[in-house]
Amino acid sequence: MRALQTRLQKHDVSFSYWQMLRVLWLRDGLTQRELSERAGVMEPTTQVVLRDMEKQGYVRRLHMSGNRKNKYVYLTDRGRALQQRLTPLAEDTNRVSQQGISEKDIKITREVLMRLLSNLAQDDGAASGV
Repeated sequence: MRALQTRLQKHDVSFSYWQMLRVLWLRDGLTQRELSERAGVMEPTTQVVLRDMEKQGYVRRLHMSGNRKNKYVYLTDRGRALQQRLTPLAEDTNRVSQQGISEKDIKITREVLMRLLSNLAQDDGAASGV
């Protein structure tokens, strides 16, 4: 992870920004809560990161008419443009990290990690009474 952080810092993007950007590049216009959940970040942290990203001109947060409760997060053109510069950095980091590991082992590792995350998400739901 440090390798990606170092690569991102060269573009004045923190790892926290990266976590939000990668989700928004896939689905723009999420509520702050949805973004927190998809990025795997606590809501107070998301709020702080988004405030900073808004100052940098990467996102804007808007209330929808008739709904003053939720704020929706949208990429600006500047935030969207980062995808072309930053995605290759993550891809390069992945390439380096996977050297000497078979495709089969990488596939199994991903499957196991996804199952672990799914199990934890189910446990969180059970613990909160959902």
